[in-house]
Amino acid sequence: MTTPTQTAASTAAAGCAAPDQAAPLPLSVDLEKETVITGVVQAAGGDPVAGAYVRLLDRSGEFTAEVVTSPAGQFRFFAAPGTWQLRALSRFGNGDATVTAERGVNQLSLTVA
Repeated sequence: MTTPTQTAASTAAAGCAAPDQAAPLPLSVDLEKETVITGVVQAAGGDPVAGAYVRLLDRSGEFTAEVVTSPAGQFRFFAAPGTWQLRALSRFGNGDATVTAERGVNQLSLTVA
């Protein structure tokens, strides 16, 4: 049975045309040359937050990209190496995190409250 959260997340992801955030990285991704910022949005209690909007902001706070989390709360961005701010917006609240991303996979958790 599909839960309302899963349905909302699937619809939101389809509506923004973002790739499936839970899908494995494509084989064509060269992690020696590319920078991937990935993680999970969690509620204060640790549960994953499906359907949250995660924004990628540059060092000056300017909007760069946005994705919708998967049913498991996962998100992923392909970015340049450097310092990035992530902002999650959800019905459970909002949360921010800063990451200094290097080439390869950069993983983090983002808590909303």
